[in-house]
Amino acid sequence: MKTKDFAHYLTDFLGHYLPELRNVSENTISSYCDTFRLFLGYCRDCEGMKIERFSLKDLTPELVERFLGWLETERKNSVSTRNQRLAAINSFAKYVQPQEPAMLLNFQRVLDIPIKKTVKKPIKPLSKEAVATILREPDTSTKQGRRDAVILCFLYDTAARVQELCDLKVGDVRIQNPASVRILGKGRKMRTVPLMPSTVQNLKNYLTENHLLVPEKSHFPLFANRDGNHFTPAGLRYILRKYVESASDREGILLERVTPHVIRHTKAMHTYEAGNNLIYVRDLLGHEDIKTTGVYAQASLKMKRQALEQVSDSPVQEIPSWVQNRDMLEWLKSFGAKK
Repeated sequence: MKTKDFAHYLTDFLGHYLPELRNVSENTISSYCDTFRLFLGYCRDCEGMKIERFSLKDLTPELVERFLGWLETERKNSVSTRNQRLAAINSFAKYVQPQEPAMLLNFQRVLDIPIKKTVKKPIKPLSKEAVATILREPDTSTKQGRRDAVILCFLYDTAARVQELCDLKVGDVRIQNPASVRILGKGRKMRTVPLMPSTVQNLKNYLTENHLLVPEKSHFPLFANRDGNHFTPAGLRYILRKYVESASDREGILLERVTPHVIRHTKAMHTYEAGNNLIYVRDLLGHEDIKTTGVYAQASLKMKRQALEQVSDSPVQEIPSWVQNRDMLEWLKSFGAKK
């Protein structure tokens, strides 16, 4: 077997198969590149293998399992991240096995490496008061503060994923009635999300101030960093974290760890608790399967309580407290003494 077959197939997998034949998003391809960068680095540094001579026959289930163990023990990656790296390797194995049938059994053994089960911690949504407190934090007397204020209200109003917000261009928003934004989500699926009047006004002021309302700037980033480029997810997380921390200090409240995903989850929960159908919440979030959105119906304690309160003819009666029954207490004391 040629020693360069792995490099050939990996190049074709990342450069042709995923983007052109599978129409996979750039973010997914970037994640897969990171996986193989880490994998090959592990093979070189920990296994003493020469990367330039790495071959498909070297891609054994034993090597992959040691790599996954290294991710957890040495890099301290979560089980979820470990599973994502395994998914990338599995995708490559599925791609290459029809082209190398002689190694079919080896690839099947790689594919048989189990996904580890993860315990998903429920995301606690913020109250509307907590969201309002965070949104008030940016100093709108400065240009940067006004930009950050628009970013925060846009993040909440659209319930967009952080990467989706980073990718937005000026041409993706419509400020004329009915105002909306086009969001390219997972799997390159486009969805249109309506914008509320307050967000539209904030956005219009922002676009006007930054001279972005001209047609020739429609391809510009909607939210640009100091270099004029699209924000990175880390950049947007930093902005949110900065104002969450300042809100906690200013108001004397304790806000738990708030991320863009928490804001997304909060908007979805607020939308559902306002009496909207789960179908609308699904479309707002860009979920493909309604089962994914069903978590909001399961988690909404407020709506469960409201549903129970509507049953006005409940047969449950108030039971007198046994603590007030002195005769019973005396009986229990005497019963215990006899023992």
